[in-house]
Amino acid sequence: MTFRNRLQYFLVKRLQISNKKALELISVGACRVASKQVFENVEIQPFEEIICEGEILREEKKLYYIAFYKPVGIETTLNQAIPDNLQAILPFEEKLFPVGRLDKASEGLLLLTNDGRVFDKTLRKEHQTEKEYIVKVDKPITASFIHQMSRGITIMGQTTLPCFVEAIDEYNFRIILVQGLNRQIRRMCYKLAYEVLSLKRIRIDQVHLGDLQPNEYREVGELIGE
Repeated sequence: MTFRNRLQYFLVKRLQISNKKALELISVGACRVASKQVFENVEIQPFEEIICEGEILREEKKLYYIAFYKPVGIETTLNQAIPDNLQAILPFEEKLFPVGRLDKASEGLLLLTNDGRVFDKTLRKEHQTEKEYIVKVDKPITASFIHQMSRGITIMGQTTLPCFVEAIDEYNFRIILVQGLNRQIRRMCYKLAYEVLSLKRIRIDQVHLGDLQPNEYREVGELIGE
């Protein structure tokens, strides 16, 4: 937390007043943050309504948390200069940002939000948040393959963390990771001479893909809990 997240800084910038004047307004109870009268230089969130001396300085912002089924062939980017970008297919008026990535050839659960706090939580929990996938490969899965995948594979100069892997049938397996290295599952399979034919993410933390179909979405509770 920095001074930029404090009410005093907001008042100085928004009202073009001195730091001393801002503190005076706060100390006499002239300000309300999220409908609560405050008397201290409190931390403020970017979605909270702020009122000072009866004037609304910033309206409350509605926060969205969306589970979205990203189809194959879409890049996880809002950059409209990139072909097949995510922004082109999202049906929302509000600009929502993806939490994490899912490569173009993969499909499944993608989390979208306009809550900037979620990105901080995600970074703090980089190696704690479970991500579950169903993967189809090009040849029969062996016990050795399951064992090596679960122990960890050296890719890009580092060994992946141990993870849960189980065979579903001859060509499909389930894997639960707490990492998010670039194309991690595909690279792990490649090291064992397997090619990934399809890859679907079905869960992130407590949020499940459920019965969503490509391009469908639903609102969920606040993402990536503490």
